[in-house]
Amino acid sequence: PQGCSPWTIEGKLVDHRDMSGRGGYQRMINNTGLILPPQAGRDGLHDYRYLTNADGSLQNLIPLEGNEHPDHDRIWCQHGIALHDRIILSFIQVRMIEGYTGPMPIGFEIVGSGLATGPLPQCLLGSRAGAGRQGSASGAAASDPSTAGAAGENTPTFRRVFHRGTHILWRAEQPHFGVAFLRRPDDPFVYVYGTVDRNGRQRACLARVPHEQICELSAYEYLAGDSPRWSRSIDDCVVLFDGMPSEISVSFNHHLRAYLAVHSLDLTGQIVARTAPEPWGPWSDPVLLWQVRPSILPYQLPYPFRLIYAGKEHPQLSPDGGQTIYLTYIEFEEYFPHLIEVVLA
Repeated sequence: PQGCSPWTIEGKLVDHRDMSGRGGYQRMINNTGLILPPQAGRDGLHDYRYLTNADGSLQNLIPLEGNEHPDHDRIWCQHGIALHDRIILSFIQVRMIEGYTGPMPIGFEIVGSGLATGPLPQCLLGSRAGAGRQGSASGAAASDPSTAGAAGENTPTFRRVFHRGTHILWRAEQPHFGVAFLRRPDDPFVYVYGTVDRNGRQRACLARVPHEQICELSAYEYLAGDSPRWSRSIDDCVVLFDGMPSEISVSFNHHLRAYLAVHSLDLTGQIVARTAPEPWGPWSDPVLLWQVRPSILPYQLPYPFRLIYAGKEHPQLSPDGGQTIYLTYIEFEEYFPHLIEVVLA
């Protein structure tokens, strides 16, 4: 819509329902993806190809299944990693709140989180172009679907991972692992970061799992203390740091010679960085990388405040080993990612 908030339909705030076919919205899609060839971020992102269905429409990577309903259920991808010939995606599943009366247009309750797995597209096999330096599969959004490849070309099918009859591997009250994956050379483990809301504040935790067992929940070990100490019990998880609104990124930065975690600092509009000598820490206090200053709107905001979140780094876009890094964040009212270049001292 033009001249009004995208969170309104015919002058009223949207609600829990699927927006497809309502108020000029053609289709609402909960998760999708694209293939971005290797490139630095300084000139923006280009030459990408959307993952599409056979009819040319954007592919829903993890569609709803069974009794899940588009008016009530959402599956939001968090991060991903390419291992061998497969891509593993992590997701959070939420249930929309009907009749929500909070400050924002919509409200939801977290059901839990899980994993989905699918084959690498054929165009990436061999070159592993989509894997990046860290072996992670990270996407970037754009606004012109005409840049897609041929309809249905190299489109993977992702299937949810089940454990004991459910695809919810980590329950609502547990850390939602998979907000970031980290792989180190010559290390048999993948390090899997998770976040959880405890007493109104998001806290980060860490798990590890052997590469070949990443889809086996029973193979996960959780950071339970210094040294480091690992436990098979998720109840033993210790907190790495806090202050992120769910999402983070973690990579090894060759320029800093340290691990770099990037996240939004609560809902302040600040994007901050922390460093550590090892994936498990100890992590430094946050250092400001970017202060978001939202653009002035040509209309009145239909809810109380600007919501800025999802700050993270995309290490695959760095041209110089991490001295120049690229961040994205989401501003709720615009609802598309901004790309920010930061040069470190």
